[in-house]
Amino acid sequence: MKIRPACPEELDTLHDIVRAATRDMDRQGILQWDETYPNREILSKDLERHELYVIEVEGQVTGLVAKNDDQSPEYAAVQWLYPGRALVVHRLTIHPACQRNGLAARLMDFVEETAAAEGYDCIRLDAFTRNRAAFTLYENRGYRRAGIVRFRKGEFYCYEKPVKA
Repeated sequence: MKIRPACPEELDTLHDIVRAATRDMDRQGILQWDETYPNREILSKDLERHELYVIEVEGQVTGLVAKNDDQSPEYAAVQWLYPGRALVVHRLTIHPACQRNGLAARLMDFVEETAAAEGYDCIRLDAFTRNRAAFTLYENRGYRRAGIVRFRKGEFYCYEKPVKA
């Protein structure tokens, strides 16, 4: 298992992973993502800004995560729990065929380790209120709910965790 920066030539693979995850969530009644978000253009921008990371298993890319300090405007209404510089997690995705093998947790380990190394004070993210697997992952890792925001597809819980230096 290896986590590394994504490469521009992997854009098709990354888009395929996101589309497969979207179809899988749709089948479960979790209408969180669609062709508008996250789309190929968003992933391409993540790549251009060097903010997209992949997880490989036996040489095959099986998931991705973007991390940066871009907070959605909706985050301004949240009563965040921890002050300081926040690293924000976006688009954590594991291909459905590879889920339930600890890969999302490993990507979150990576995010948390790099947040500490990069001098962040806390980590913030949001999870669709109907995506129990996502918010359970975060809550089991010690993330605390700080509020709820509304995006185009519905309500999302906002989570936060302090970074341990």
